[in-house]
Amino acid sequence: MKVCFIGLGAMGYPMAGHLQQKGFALSVYNRSVTKAQQWSAQFGLAASPSVAKAVASAEVVAVCLGADEDVRQVLAGEGGVFSAMPAGGIVIDHSTTSAGLAREMAALASARNIGFIDAPVSGGEAGAINGRLTVMAGGDIDVFTRIEPILATYAARYQCLGPVGSGQMAKMVNQICIAGLVQGLAEGLHFGTEAGLDMEAVLDVIGGGAAQSWQMDNRAKTMLAGSFDFGFAVDWMRKDLGYVLDEARQRKISLPVTALVDQFYAQVQNLDGGRLDTSSLLLALQQGAEKPR
Repeated sequence: MKVCFIGLGAMGYPMAGHLQQKGFALSVYNRSVTKAQQWSAQFGLAASPSVAKAVASAEVVAVCLGADEDVRQVLAGEGGVFSAMPAGGIVIDHSTTSAGLAREMAALASARNIGFIDAPVSGGEAGAINGRLTVMAGGDIDVFTRIEPILATYAARYQCLGPVGSGQMAKMVNQICIAGLVQGLAEGLHFGTEAGLDMEAVLDVIGGGAAQSWQMDNRAKTMLAGSFDFGFAVDWMRKDLGYVLDEARQRKISLPVTALVDQFYAQVQNLDGGRLDTSSLLLALQQGAEKPR
């Protein structure tokens, strides 16, 4: 299967690497030449000089980009994927975007006899590196079945959840749940610290009970240490929550906690913390503390 991967960022870089290591007939493209050269040096495949050349003979094109406008430009812009890839192929969009953008791109793809699957991922950079991502997909089930061998190279779980847009909607559920969990963890740690408790001991006890979560297991100790220079950035989480809240407004769905946590993330951004991990919500509770490092 001839596969093209576009977008060699924190997630796409290792995802494309897995495809190369699994022996797919691969081409890659990245807007940043420096990052493309770095990937090529590591995985032994020269990056294509343009989107059009990268997708010229691809049966499947996977993209992993930043936001709606990035995806729209790369897929539907001049010299983009839809104008250059062969008819009968499939586009997989691993970006986290609005559900509306997914439906818009699917309609353009269909007009050119190209299948489209919206397939945002969860699991972070570590999940991408270790090939343990979760893929939430939307689209035609027959099209999805054709791309399963590709998804299996970098994902431990992947499922088609309904028509186009369902993947992005599921990712919204994912981000809603994460936001609430991280805020709850931040408040618990802040309360315990201010109350003078030995929080290492507290975490050891409650981590085996009903309060246990992935966030507690993987972020509580780094939060206590004031370490946030890793992981999924606050700027990206606010972008994702923007899509969530827009969709909720359109559907007249109340998300009061999510809206509140989004504003707490805005406070972290005001502390120059936009590039910090999402666990930096603790900083919003520590007004007057040192600026994030």
